[in-house]
Amino acid sequence: MHDLTGFQRDLLYSAAGLDNPHGLAIKDELEDYYESEIHHGRLYPNLDTLVDKGLIEKGTMDRRTNFYSVTRRGKREIVDRRNWESKYVDPHL
Repeated sequence: MHDLTGFQRDLLYSAAGLDNPHGLAIKDELEDYYESEIHHGRLYPNLDTLVDKGLIEKGTMDRRTNFYSVTRRGKREIVDRRNWESKYVDPHL
């Protein structure tokens, strides 16, 4: 996870928090968080990067819509990252 951008980490976390979301559902989550529009040209290439790194899998809902699920490796990376963060950030803040 150390080689991901902050945006890619946020994509991974959002995908993990939703049940097999499609790209637009992830986009909506991040737009709420960032309070700004996320363009498709930023979203989908970064999702593809996460697929290439084996952190999420891409499946097909229909001919136009893909869904994303976090792989075991992706879940392990999230847990490892949270454990690392907890060494430096007080969880009661």
